[in-house]
Order: sequence, then C-alpha cells, then structure tokens
Amino acid sequence: MMKLLIVTTVSEYQKEVLKLFKKANIEAFSSSEIDGYKNTTSLIATTSWFPGEKGGNESLMFFSFTDEEKITDFFSYVREFNNNLETNNPVRAIVLPIEESI
Repeated sequence: MMKLLIVTTVSEYQKEVLKLFKKANIEAFSSSEIDGYKNTTSLIATTSWFPGEKGGNESLMFFSFTDEEKITDFFSYVREFNNNLETNNPVRAIVLPIEESI
C-alpha cells in the first residue's frame, strides 16, 4: 500500500538522510529547502513584520510516495541514526495514508 513519507532535517544531515533513503530502497523522492523554527518565547518576542536577519535554521524537507514496507525500514534506520546523535536536531519523519491517487 502506498503512503506519503515526509522527512525534515537540518541541512547538515543531508548526506546522511540520502544514505538512509538509499538503504531503505526509496529511490523516488523530492526535496525542498525550508527554514526550520523552534517556537520559543525569545523568538516570539523578537519577531517583527520586517526582521533584519533570518531567524530560522537552514533545513530540508523530503517527501516520497512509496510502499509501506520501505517506510518501515526507513523509520528503523532513522531511529538508529537519531539515537547516535550528539546534537538536539533529530531527523523527523511522518507517514500519511493515501486515500486515492492517479
């Protein structure tokens, strides 16, 4: 059954995440550069309509329509990767069911 896999990560882990996709045999995916934010009171207090500098972290979002079995493997690899991190920026992943597709 096809599902939608969405993965976000800081830019520094791009190569590692690409290796995890390959290891899980997920060969078709897309990516996009995004700014990642953590909702803290200091960020809210300093946010203005015209911020002088970029406040977000350079991040990436990957997404793939792929088989449930490959996603299960991918999640296992991401858990292992996150358990070995020395930073507080884990790779995040979610899965959404696909009701219909063409």
